[in-house]
Amino acid sequence: MWEYAPAPESRDIANLKPSYRMFVDGEFVEGAGEPLKTVNPATEEVLAEVSTASKDDVDRAVRAARRAYERVWGRMPGAERAKYIYRIARMMAERARELAVLESLDNGKPIRESRDVDVPTASAHFFYHAGWADKLAYAGLGPDPKPLGVAGQVIPWNFPLLMAAWKIAPALACGNTVVLKPAETTPLTALVLAEIVQQAELPPGVVNILPGAGDVGAELVSHAGVDKVAFTGSTEVGKLIQRSLAGRGKKLTLELGGKAANVVFDDAPLDQAVEGIVNGIFFNQGHVCCAGSRLLVQESVADELIEKLHARISTLRIGDPLDKNTDVGAINSREQLTRITSLVEAGEQEGAEKWVSPCPLPDKGFFFAPTVFSGVSQAMRIAREEIFGPVLSVLTFRTPDEAVAKANNTPYGLSAGIWTEKGSRILWMADKLRAGVVWANTFNRFDPTAPFGGYQESGFGREGGRAGLEAYLDV
Repeated sequence: MWEYAPAPESRDIANLKPSYRMFVDGEFVEGAGEPLKTVNPATEEVLAEVSTASKDDVDRAVRAARRAYERVWGRMPGAERAKYIYRIARMMAERARELAVLESLDNGKPIRESRDVDVPTASAHFFYHAGWADKLAYAGLGPDPKPLGVAGQVIPWNFPLLMAAWKIAPALACGNTVVLKPAETTPLTALVLAEIVQQAELPPGVVNILPGAGDVGAELVSHAGVDKVAFTGSTEVGKLIQRSLAGRGKKLTLELGGKAANVVFDDAPLDQAVEGIVNGIFFNQGHVCCAGSRLLVQESVADELIEKLHARISTLRIGDPLDKNTDVGAINSREQLTRITSLVEAGEQEGAEKWVSPCPLPDKGFFFAPTVFSGVSQAMRIAREEIFGPVLSVLTFRTPDEAVAKANNTPYGLSAGIWTEKGSRILWMADKLRAGVVWANTFNRFDPTAPFGGYQESGFGREGGRAGLEAYLDV
């Protein structure tokens, strides 16, 4: 069997600095919080030291955003705002390679995904929303929709740059100003985005970036000067935010966890389905809120599909995220690796049959081999809890009604997938599934023109598309 030769991308392209500072009121300044060290999860080496915000820094950023909103940005015609947003999109596209390498260093995801998915889609969100800035009156949200004011935004570590774009682009297009807190473990691309914002000559205070831990996010979302809160992250934190903001008149959107069902019927093209299943759960090491972590297979094809799935997973390459041949990169942090390991052990203890990819793992770094559990029951933790890692649980069903019942047997409701050759069955299933996004004969397809969001414990509100504008407008 022939072997791949390594094809590493140069880390020098990232222009990595020894230290980074927070971005407030158009300038990079030292934060009064305790500095944090961001780590490369593939090597466990420290990449850079990052200054963090204190309570006073949060207050200063919110006040700067308020001034910018009242004096400049909120009054600016949409056509003029669009020019700034378009400029950001162009600059992101021009620095795409740098951003992709930095994202892979800081997050651990394969360079192919950073290069081909994260950065282009992040840029596309700014391009798309630049087009909406002067057309809000035609969005079907009323004749004269108004911005809300200051948006406080908190994003997770799984898609650092893309999540920043998802949050910032619609807020700016609608005339709001932004204070954004990136995740503690992945702040670097958000701070490079701040460089781009500065180079695009956005008025000071329109965008502010505050690195820090959970206490900074808590201070931001509870600040009296914030009019709109947008959070993407865990369901547990989302519940805390919703509880703390109840009755305070702030507009809130939450995009939380998921336990998506990927449903394969006996008439599905199995080879195509296998590719979709692999993409659904092993893309970004399974660090995806809408990952297809529950595979529901019709009994008559279950054995054949699982055999094909094992063979395909065995070809996946796990290793250096900067190697263009790598399929599965590093787990983002030791804490997350510990959680994944704990839930996998629980699956074994509860009686599920574990299969692990034979691909060798690197000696250093936070890596976890792709894992498939068969013989899974709905009562097991691996079928109920979000693992947020490269772990797939396989369940079977006999009838379409049973498939719907099992797919909906979850407190989440973010996404689902359907694999069948029958168009009528796709439409029937999509109508029955309690999920915000339903993919048919594909999985993990994202587009800035399409709204994304969930139901139940997966949160509420939509991001992207025309529907996503409503969250940032007073309508």
